[in-house]
Amino acid sequence: MLPSQTISITIARNWLDLYETIWKPEFFSRWATGLCSGTPEPEGNHWRARGPSGNVRIRFTSHNPFGVMDHWVDSGTGKELYIPMRVIANAHGAEVLSTVYCLPLMSDEKFSQSIQQIKQDLAQLNTILTQ
Repeated sequence: MLPSQTISITIARNWLDLYETIWKPEFFSRWATGLCSGTPEPEGNHWRARGPSGNVRIRFTSHNPFGVMDHWVDSGTGKELYIPMRVIANAHGAEVLSTVYCLPLMSDEKFSQSIQQIKQDLAQLNTILTQ
């Protein structure tokens, strides 16, 4: 098993409304700077985008009634990085959760940087949705 950390943020919006707003791949570039910059372009069942370290291909979970927003990122190696993500109800608001895995050969520093990036991205999402 891989070491992991799940990061969450509470957002003052109905969970289903929140999910319906943010599940679309095109919306990720507005807040997920650790994933991509610029609007992703569809390419078959993947999306092509510019990532922090170069071009990436991203595959997203299909729209669903459960708030699941998992995605898989290929930075060009042919090996996909799995990023689980959920939107869940929290009373009248929502929690957005994303899990970061410490991959084999990943340094503690790189793992910490990945965690910080997810925290920043989720904070940006909150800012966009609650302005």
